[in-house]
Amino acid sequence: MAGVQHQQRSRIIQVLFLGVFLVIVGQLLNLQLFSSKYRIQAESNAIYRKVVYPDRGIVFDRKRKAILENTIMFDLMVTPSEIKGTDTFALCNILGIDTADFKKRVLTSIIKNSYFKPSVFEPLLTPELYARLNENMYKFPGFILAERPVRRYPFGAAANVLGYIGEVDTSFLRKHQGEGYEMGDYAGMTGLERSYEEVLMGQRGVKRFIRDNKSRIQGAYENGAYDTVAIAGKNLYSSIDIELQQLGEKLMTNKVGSIVAINPKTGGILAMVSSPTYDPNYLTGPERRRHFSELFTDPRLPLLNRTVGTYYSPGSTFKTFVGIVGMAEGVMDDRSTVSCGGAYYGCGRRMGCHAAGTFTLVPAISKSCNSYFAVAFRRAIDNGAFPSKDSALGKFNEYANSFGLGHRLGVDLPSEKRGFIPAAPYYHKVFGKKWQSCNIVSNSIGQGEVLTTLTQLANMMAVIANKGWYYTPHLIDSIEGGDKTGLLKPFRVKHHTLPIADSIFEEVHQGMQGTMEFGTGAAAKVPGIVVCGKTGTVENAYRGEKQKDHAFFGAFAPRDNPKIAIAVMCENAGYGATSAAPIASLLIEKYLKDSIAADRKPMEERLVKMSLIPPLMRKAMNRLDSIKRVKDSINLIKQKQAETKDTVDIEEQPTVETVQRLSKPYPQKSDTATLVPILPQQEPKPIGPAKKQPAALPQQKPKNKKAPKAVPQNFT
Repeated sequence: MAGVQHQQRSRIIQVLFLGVFLVIVGQLLNLQLFSSKYRIQAESNAIYRKVVYPDRGIVFDRKRKAILENTIMFDLMVTPSEIKGTDTFALCNILGIDTADFKKRVLTSIIKNSYFKPSVFEPLLTPELYARLNENMYKFPGFILAERPVRRYPFGAAANVLGYIGEVDTSFLRKHQGEGYEMGDYAGMTGLERSYEEVLMGQRGVKRFIRDNKSRIQGAYENGAYDTVAIAGKNLYSSIDIELQQLGEKLMTNKVGSIVAINPKTGGILAMVSSPTYDPNYLTGPERRRHFSELFTDPRLPLLNRTVGTYYSPGSTFKTFVGIVGMAEGVMDDRSTVSCGGAYYGCGRRMGCHAAGTFTLVPAISKSCNSYFAVAFRRAIDNGAFPSKDSALGKFNEYANSFGLGHRLGVDLPSEKRGFIPAAPYYHKVFGKKWQSCNIVSNSIGQGEVLTTLTQLANMMAVIANKGWYYTPHLIDSIEGGDKTGLLKPFRVKHHTLPIADSIFEEVHQGMQGTMEFGTGAAAKVPGIVVCGKTGTVENAYRGEKQKDHAFFGAFAPRDNPKIAIAVMCENAGYGATSAAPIASLLIEKYLKDSIAADRKPMEERLVKMSLIPPLMRKAMNRLDSIKRVKDSINLIKQKQAETKDTVDIEEQPTVETVQRLSKPYPQKSDTATLVPILPQQEPKPIGPAKKQPAALPQQKPKNKKAPKAVPQNFT
């Protein structure tokens, strides 16, 4: 009996030992094969993994000049799991931060990129800071200096076209899962950098190094057998003429508006100016964050690309399109005349017109007669060939869509707006189902609810130049090694308008040539070049108060073999003939002749010096400047107090509160209004009624309140 009990106890002990053994073996297997935590720690102790960032692709202009290239800077990287023993005081002293900021940055690195992976601690070091850190790195285990290719802009131009890159965040990583991004990477955020990110970014490489027990690099791990080579991004070849771009930006100094110039034969964009602009080098380097903040708070919105991201009523430039539709639909012909005594009264209320006389299409375009186009538009809408005004308006809109209006063109830039060509349901909301052509007669002269981007307007000029076709406007013509991702395919498709006879386009060409020779654009003629152009002004108001007109101009040249189509817009600048048209004429001359004639240099200098900042924006700028001056005064007083507190009676010095009280401007009724121009505008939705537009800004979505009270008065 005793033997049996002894045998049972022996088996229990054996089972216990076996169980413990299995648990130990299982845990060892887990630690070595399945647990990433300890595996990563072990590997990190022995192997240093260095990410090698590739050079991003270079962007060239149409003459193969590099307009966006690379240079090298350094980031200070931290691996939180390895910083034990770091001389925190010395590092904080070099970086100019305190220990609280140090801890906050380390914690942020852990949250963003885990405890064991390197993260950016201080980005884009200045040469001086790099030198100080480099000679003290032995004091900072867990920190390394990593090379970072950053962008450089040799010409300091085309900021809104080229865009900028920035460090990816968690939101970006969520949106782009599976695309190979990691915390600490940089990616294109705007402009071409964003649109062509997958081509420009290249492919990261990795180098592995063996480390000793003091974390010192001893050499390549396994002789580099597991290293991968960084692959540079592909180069892009654009249609941009950088000299034309620079001239456009120069001419738009102290103005708010935009310029778009297109090669009508290819759709390639030659210049795309959004003003005010900034030197793109401003958003590279260690001061990037501060500079970005300054640009973001500027009331003139320099970060906004006004060429595709804003929309306006196109004004009298739209008359060319209205004339084409009237002729194409047969409600007007080359013998149709309209008499004008200085105003149009056909809708029971006065619509002013500076032209007077009897006009057919050609002189009506040259002299910009409102009455002619009001008649042509109303006849198209009241056309008895259609069962209703809704269907007639639908046909008008089909023409507009075929010209690239009322929808996104598909330009290779992000944030393009669609503009607004209102359809019948919109007017049902505003006027009811029995709306009349007189309700919307303002559309005939490019006012009312019609909204276009400036790129759409430039493209419309290209369509007229080509007599009924266009390629989608684009900035990139080709990609190094070929377009393997199909990004450029949309720009190879030729788009045609609805059927329109060449003779109709010839009539419009003749009228636009007359504009430049003896009409509203005569002051902007280009010697030796036959230019076809159309001036325009757009009335606008802010909170019921009329503001100075926006100035527009659209053109193409030369007439017989068009090589450039252009649109220029200056906010609150008055007549298009005094600002927008001369700017366009100089750009046309520069592009076609490669220089500006000596006798036209005074015009160039006059335009550069012409200041046309809208009054509301100027008020907002002055208010921002006064706030900045107060803050600077407060900071100066605080600094002086800190410097002299041991030797000077502080009570005798002006206090911060005193400066704030004495520096505060007197309250003004317009203070609230000056803040509005700082805000970006919203794109209109397909349905919703009209309202008065703000003076110094792109137009906003009409709200569903009531119909417009009056027809705009005077346009050119």
